[in-house]
Amino acid sequence: MRIVTMLLGATAALATLTACGGGEAQEAANPPAASGAVSVKDVDGVGQTLVDSAGKTLYFADQEADGTIKCTESCLTFWFPVEGTESTAKSMDGLAVVKRSDTGVSQLTFEGKPLYTFKLDTGPGQSKGNNLEDAFGNTTFIWRAATTAAAPTQAPPSSGTDYGY
Repeated sequence: MRIVTMLLGATAALATLTACGGGEAQEAANPPAASGAVSVKDVDGVGQTLVDSAGKTLYFADQEADGTIKCTESCLTFWFPVEGTESTAKSMDGLAVVKRSDTGVSQLTFEGKPLYTFKLDTGPGQSKGNNLEDAFGNTTFIWRAATTAAAPTQAPPSSGTDYGY
């Protein structure tokens, strides 16, 4: 009886781990799409910043400044590409579209830099990802709010900032 109980417990644990792993893989493969409508709003502590239609701050990574997309796989569970069309890109100077080689999605860029929203910005006007450093795979990223001057306007968070990922 003891062996049967242990086997049932192990089977249940394995089923739980498998279910959890599948969800993460699904989320990484299909992160929530950020809206393609872009405008400029004054974000507290950042300045005149590009935002999506929900008012969420748009970001770029210094490591993608040349237009090469490096935020892939697990990075996409925290940073969501801003999807757009050529028509959307024509709505503002500096916007363009690049096709992602990993997902095939058309992603908006600003001054050549691919744009993203950040998972931990849960509402309009937040900028928790500004000057944030994180790493996915073998790449360390430094994220910046996309300002109309395309430069950071606040000091980076102190090292050791823990956003829980």
